[in-house]
Order: sequence, then structure tokens, then C-alpha cells
Amino acid sequence: MFENMTEQEARKQILNMVGLYCENYHNKNKEFKQGQRIPYASRVYDKNEMINLVDSSLEFWLTSGRYTDKFEKDLSNYLGTKFCALVNSGSSANLIAFMALTSPLLKERAIKPGDEVITVAAGFPTTVTPIIQYGAVPIFVDVTIPQYNIDVTQLEKALTDKTKAVMIAHTLGNPFDLKSVKEFCDKNNLWLVEDNCDALGSKYIINGEEKFTGTIGDIGTSSFYPPHHMTMGEGGAVYTSNPILAKIVKSLRDWGRDCSCPSGKDNLCRHRFDKQYGQLPLGYDHKYVYSHFGYNLKATDMQAAIGCAQLEKFPSFVERRIHNFNRLKKALQVVSDKLILPVENENSKPSWFGFLITCKDGIDRKAVVNYVESHGVQTRMLFAGNLTCHPCFDEMRETGKGYRIVGDLANTNRIMNNTFWVGVYPGMTDEMIDYMAKIIIEAVK
Repeated sequence: MFENMTEQEARKQILNMVGLYCENYHNKNKEFKQGQRIPYASRVYDKNEMINLVDSSLEFWLTSGRYTDKFEKDLSNYLGTKFCALVNSGSSANLIAFMALTSPLLKERAIKPGDEVITVAAGFPTTVTPIIQYGAVPIFVDVTIPQYNIDVTQLEKALTDKTKAVMIAHTLGNPFDLKSVKEFCDKNNLWLVEDNCDALGSKYIINGEEKFTGTIGDIGTSSFYPPHHMTMGEGGAVYTSNPILAKIVKSLRDWGRDCSCPSGKDNLCRHRFDKQYGQLPLGYDHKYVYSHFGYNLKATDMQAAIGCAQLEKFPSFVERRIHNFNRLKKALQVVSDKLILPVENENSKPSWFGFLITCKDGIDRKAVVNYVESHGVQTRMLFAGNLTCHPCFDEMRETGKGYRIVGDLANTNRIMNNTFWVGVYPGMTDEMIDYMAKIIIEAVK
């Protein structure tokens, strides 16, 4: 078939066929029928993602390459940050974001074992896991309902002379009170890590300027797991405008090495064999000098290729999420006496990841969820509910060491017992949103 073709001609034909394959077997329009399963999230893609994927695979570079470079540059441009590092998951992004703050390059501001980090228990565990694994101490404060974000009135109560950082997520796309949290961090010389894994595309107005969440603190993180705002299968990103933090992040992602040459490139600095590092011999190969205890957390170029195509259509994803959220909220107003509906934080424009619902007194969440699920609508809890109640905390709970709770986490516990959510992902049609509303209304009535 390819005997008389150049490589470029053969590649073009392959990619044209891939596009046709996707259009005929992946993206044929399927009309929604009532009772059909509605997932809380799903991938939204077209032939461009599949063409990019195959294009990258034909090169067979496999590890980070030209698509990775393009994705990092494009995401930085979209968010308005100076630096971006693509990693293999959102969890890895959170790990590196926190570990960056422990680097000796930060001198007296470096987080050390025993230092404290303010966070919340009503969220996903990987926001907290890096803190615990390093030996720092998470300080849990309560959240507000119906915003489901950190209660900023608790910040001062959580503060001690050991506090070094605040690390919290924007819950399901709803930005937390960044103005109050940022002012608190600036006043007390604390690092601020924005777990932006559920909020890519959300905006917040601070000091009269509208900015993307994840760019207002010192470091932001994203996840590209299939249910998230955009996907590359697995993947994540860490972004910052702080050059020292960016250098540390890249080092931690790339085995902890001191050298900044990309894979497959040597001696771009022209000083590979002529410097002194630590107690190594003068001129030791800089390619194998390690300034941090790091990991290999890179993504593949095939993942990045998908991400590049996703990012091109990402603004339309955000607009559809907002549309779906608003349509569902309007439809559910008729049962607002029985359900607490979500409210965005002041000065924010959320890129909604989901639609949170809290059952009021007299409404049994279990019965509502069972009814909704049995009629084809997928639901989720607000992740951990109260993370400190999970088995992973058993040992710490018994010893009373390793974490601290400020107050009684009353709203966190209420969320654990009475809250669930449904999706608003951009692949949902108006018919799907209306059917979800109908089923939820039936469930509570």
C-alpha cells in the first residue's frame, strides 16, 4: 500500500483514515432516550484528538517530546502563567507542588517535618496525602454550605507559629474565597497552593483583575483524568509564575536532577563537565547530578498530543458546563425547600465540575440517591466527605498525632451525611439535563 509513497504521504493517508474512523465509529450522534444511563462525567472529543494521538505514536518517541513542549506552552498561555510542567496525574501534580515547598533552595521558607499546613477535610485525599507523607501536619478547618469551600473565618484560629502554607482545592469548580485566603497568606508569609484539579477554567476577580484559578496562589495544579474538565487519559500539570518554584518542580518531576536539559538533549548550557556540585569530583557529568530527592513523573508525548487537541476546544467546554449548571439549577428551584442548591462564591465565575446538592432535614440522602441511580442518573459523594473519618486515619486517630482539627467540622460532617452531586459535563444535552432534574424532583417529592 505504501510502496510508492514518501513517509510524509504515508503519514497523511494514515491520519486521514484515522479521522474517518473516528467520525464513523466513535462520534456518531446518538439521540438520548429517557432512562438511558447518564454518567456524572465523560470524555468529549473528536477526530482531532485521535489524529494527534496516532501522529505522536507514529514518531514512536513515547516519552515527553514536541507535543509536551507545545502543551506546556499552550496551557501557560491560556492561564497566563510563566511556567508549566506536564506530569502523569493530578495526584502527582499535588505531590510535586507540595514537595517543591520543602526544597532547600527556599531557605527559611522551606517546609520541614512537623510544620503545619492549613487545609480542609471535605475534599479529595490527594490534596492532603503529600503533607502527611512528608511528615508535615495538616490542620483541618470547616467549610461553608452551599459554597462547599473553606470557612475563612477559621483561618486565624488555625494559625500557629508552625504554620507554613495553605493547600486547598476549589470545590467542584467553585473558587474558594481567594481574596481572604490570599490576604491571610500574604500577611503571615505563607505559601498558597491552589488544587485546581476540579476547577480548570474557573475565574476569580481579585484586586479588580479577573484571573484564572490556580494562578493567584504560588502554585496551581490540574488533573486530566477522563472525568475532569479536559482529558488526556491520565495526566496533570503544575503551573506557577515563580521561577525558583518552576525550577524545583521540573527537578522533582525529572528524577530530582539538577540539569535542565530535556530528554534526548545534552549540554545545552555548555557546562556539562566543568562545574563542582556537592562533594562530587570537579567536572562530574551534570546530567547525573541530583539537587533534590525526586521522581520520574513525566507524561508521555501521546498523552500530551491528546491534551493539545483538547485545549483548543476547552473554552467551549467551560461555556457548556456553565450552561448545563444554570439550566439544572433553574429546574430544581421547585424543590429548593427540600434541597440546598449550590451557590458560587462572590467575585467568581466557576467552570463547574458538578452540581452539589445537600438534603435538608427530613430528606433521606440514601433514599434520594437510590431513586436517582435506579433511574439511570449517576451520582457521587463529595469525595471523602470527612477525610479524617476514613480508615487511612485510624492509626493517627488512635494516637492523636499527625493532624489537628480546628472546631467541630460541623458542615464537613453534614456534607458527609447529606450531600451528593451529579454531573454537568459538556457532552450533556439539554434533554439529559432536563431528565436529571425530573428524576431528582421525583426523588425528593
